[in-house]
Amino acid sequence: MLYLILLHEAVGGSAQRPAARPAHLDRLEALRTEGRLVLAGPLPAVDSEDPGAAGFLGSAIIAAFADLDAARAWAAADPYCAAGVTARVEVFPFRQVLP
Repeated sequence: MLYLILLHEAVGGSAQRPAARPAHLDRLEALRTEGRLVLAGPLPAVDSEDPGAAGFLGSAIIAAFADLDAARAWAAADPYCAAGVTARVEVFPFRQVLP
């Protein structure tokens, strides 16, 4: 089943983001290689492709996992969590309708 993972940015988390980003992207690439990643990306804090000093509100990921517990465990192990980029993680079952 698909799950929506929301990684909510910690206060000051944007400063930690660049150092943790390569490991974060490696995990997403692994999901993509396995055919499990639907989409992933950051949530800019302002209406701009490059939010600059405004930073990000967090990240969104939609991917397939065996069950909710597996999705939660994967999200909790994200490098952004360990590096202090992420303050809070939410995981929701997701049912894709379009496309």
